[in-house]
Amino acid sequence: MQNILNYINGKHVEAHSGQWIDNYKPATGEVYSSIPDSDEQDVNDAIVAATAAFPTWSKMPVGKRSEILLRIASLIDENIDSLAMAESIDNGKPLWVAKSVDIPRASSNIHFYATAALHLHTETHAMEQSALNYTLRQPIGVAGCISPWNLPLYLFTWKIAPALAAGCAVVAKPSEITPMTAFLFSELCIKAGLPPGVLNIVHGYGHKVGSAICGDPRVPVISFTGGTKTGATIATQVAPMFKKLSLEMGGKNPNIIFADCNFDKALKTTVRSSFSNQGQICLCGSRIFVERSIYAQFRDAFVEETKKLKTGDPLQDDNFLGAMVSKPHLEKVLGYIKRAEQEGGKILCGGTQIYPEGNLKNGYYLKPTIIEGLTNDCSTNQEEIFGPVVTIMPFDTEEEVIGYANQSVYGLAGTIWTENLTRAHRVAASVQSGILWVNCWLLRDLRTPFGGMKQSGMGREGGFEAIHFFTEEKNICIKL
Repeated sequence: MQNILNYINGKHVEAHSGQWIDNYKPATGEVYSSIPDSDEQDVNDAIVAATAAFPTWSKMPVGKRSEILLRIASLIDENIDSLAMAESIDNGKPLWVAKSVDIPRASSNIHFYATAALHLHTETHAMEQSALNYTLRQPIGVAGCISPWNLPLYLFTWKIAPALAAGCAVVAKPSEITPMTAFLFSELCIKAGLPPGVLNIVHGYGHKVGSAICGDPRVPVISFTGGTKTGATIATQVAPMFKKLSLEMGGKNPNIIFADCNFDKALKTTVRSSFSNQGQICLCGSRIFVERSIYAQFRDAFVEETKKLKTGDPLQDDNFLGAMVSKPHLEKVLGYIKRAEQEGGKILCGGTQIYPEGNLKNGYYLKPTIIEGLTNDCSTNQEEIFGPVVTIMPFDTEEEVIGYANQSVYGLAGTIWTENLTRAHRVAASVQSGILWVNCWLLRDLRTPFGGMKQSGMGREGGFEAIHFFTEEKNICIKL
C-alpha cells in the first residue's frame, strides 16, 4: 500500500488535512494506494512556492531551462518500463499501449517544448523613419494546469511542458483517479535538478484542489482538459478575474466513410479509432457514418473485426482493451448502452460487462459495443459516452452527412475516408471540428494547433501557440 504525496517546493509532503483518498486498481477493483485529500491550504503552499520560484526561473537563460527539461525527458526514456507499468496499473489501459503511446509521448512533449523555447522569436515593425515597434513575450506568472485521467502522464506533460518552457512556474493538479505517474514524474524532476517551486503538484478532488487553483488571483492563467460540465464551471469561476483560459473538453466525433474509400484501411483504422484505450480518448470516432452503397458490407465487416478484439488483463499483450478507469465510469457507460436500447438502438455486438476469473473478477471490463438503428439527434448520438461504444448509420449524400456531423454541440475532431481529393478538401472545410483527419486517425504533429469548436473547448494547445498562451505580449514603440 503506497502513499502518494504532494510535490510542493521541491519536496514530497502530506496534505494538511491528514486525510487520504483511496486509489483503485481498475483491473481488480482493489484499493492499492492512497493520495492526499488536499485542500486550499495545500494549494496556498504550492502557489507561495511557485510565486517565489517564478522570478529566478523566468529570468533563467532559456538555454539552461531547456537543458533541465531535456534531462527530465531523458529520465522518462530511461524509466519507460516502470512508468508504463505504473500507468497500466493505475489507469487500466493495456501495458503495451502505455509503453508504445503514453510514456513515449510524455517524453516527446517535454523534449518538443524544451527545444521549441530556443526558437521563439519576436516581431519588429518600422514606421518608416519615425518609430520602431518591437514585441516582447514575457512569461505570465504562475500557471494552473489541470489534467484528466484518460491519458494521465501524456496530457499532464502536454500542459506543464509549454508552461515551464515559457518561463512560468506551475501549480498542477492531476486527476485523483490516476495520480501515480504524476507522482513518479515529480521524483524525476527532483533527480533532473528542477529548482524547488518551479513545478508543484497537488493531489486531491477537483472541487477542493482544482477550484482553489482556479479561484486564486495569484494564478493568472488556467489550462484545463476534462469534461465540458467542469470546463463550464471553471469558465464561470475565472471570468470575473479576467484570467487567460484554455479549455480542451469533450467530443462526439464523426467518422465519415464514403463509398470510394480504401475499404480495408478504413475498416482497420475505424476499429482502432473506435476502441483504443477502451474508447476513453476524446479523439475517438464515436459516430460512424457510412455511405449507403457500402453500408451493409462495412457494418458486417466492422462487427466481425470488433468481435475479434480481446478484452482482459491489461498486463497481457494480446488484449486490445483493458479495464475501464473506474467503477462509476463503467456504470455510466453501461447506463448509456441501456438508454440506447430504450431509444430504439440495436446492439450489434458487445453491450455487456465482462467478469474475468481469478483476481480480475471484480475488475471493470466492458465488451466493445456497436449500436445500429438510432437517429442522429437522440441522446446516445449527442452526448459524450467516453467508452468503447459507437453508433453506426448510413447516409446518401455529402450534404446529408455534413449535416449529421455538424448536428452536435461538440466540435473537437473528425475523420473522413475518401480517395477523392477534391471531396476530401470540401468536406473537411465544411465539418465543424478543430481537427480533421483524412484517410488516417491520431496522426499528430506536435507543431500543429490542437483544440475544438463549440462545447469542445476554447483556445488551442500544441506548437508555439501553447507557449504563447503562457506569455503576455508587450509592444514597445521607440520614437526615432
